Amino acid sequence: MTREELKAAARAMLDRAYCPYSRFPVGAALECEDGTVYTGCNVENAAYPAGICAERNAIFHAVAEGHTRLRRIVIAGKSADFCVPCGVCRQVMREFSADLEIVCLNGAGEEKTFTLEDLLPHGFGPDFLSDN
Repeated sequence: MTREELKAAARAMLDRAYCPYSRFPVGAALECEDGTVYTGCNVENAAYPAGICAERNAIFHAVAEGHTRLRRIVIAGKSADFCVPCGVCRQVMREFSADLEIVCLNGAGEEKTFTLEDLLPHGFGPDFLSDN
């Protein structure tokens, strides 16, 4: 899938977001190392911790289908600022790919690309687990 197609897939998920409390829709499109793509959107709940971010929605879907090697994720929002992942999502990303490319989109369709090291320089990962 091309970068533009991945961005379009993430933006398409904005309309599927369930966000009656924050009114802040987020869409994500995740490309696995083998080219398989999974999408996700944020799903809120009145019991706040029961919701899930778009990024984790896409990643967990990929993992449930047997994909744990991730290449790139596009995260789309509608705000003027870039939609960057929260700390929990950053740590989940680190679990599956230390060199994941993270493309963040704002409502105008502009993009900013980060490495996971940019966003989470000292995260825990599978290498941490093997040291114990």
